[in-house]
Amino acid sequence: KPDYPIITAEQMEKYDGFIFGLSGRYGIMPAQMKTFMDSTGKLWKKGALVGKAAGCFFSSGTQGGGQETMGLTTVTFFAHHGMVFVPMGYIDREKRFSFAEAHGGSAYGCGTFAGPDGMRQPSTLEKDLAVSQGKHFAVITAKLAK
Repeated sequence: KPDYPIITAEQMEKYDGFIFGLSGRYGIMPAQMKTFMDSTGKLWKKGALVGKAAGCFFSSGTQGGGQETMGLTTVTFFAHHGMVFVPMGYIDREKRFSFAEAHGGSAYGCGTFAGPDGMRQPSTLEKDLAVSQGKHFAVITAKLAK
């Protein structure tokens, strides 16, 4: 794996927004992400994340693997912190509604299907939708940060 920096709860105060990548099974986020979210209690106590943008994107093994449910249940974390949820919605409609190939995602965020064995990589369509979501999120985050 590349050496990507991993944010700590304490560092969240410094940023204007967050987009969380969630891999899941059975419609719930992984325990590691839940543990991270649970570690933000001190930030919640002082209202440090109020008004910051928040979004999410997903990976699941198969269709019906709970991508929409993961998005829905992540919103509760954002709401308790007073964060502003920035969903993907149905931007980039031509690609989002494409039936040319199976692809992940929902109104909550873009997504991919990893396959039952975890070996499938995101398709070009899924990557294009991720770029659209990222741009949309950046525009909204910049407006909120003013």
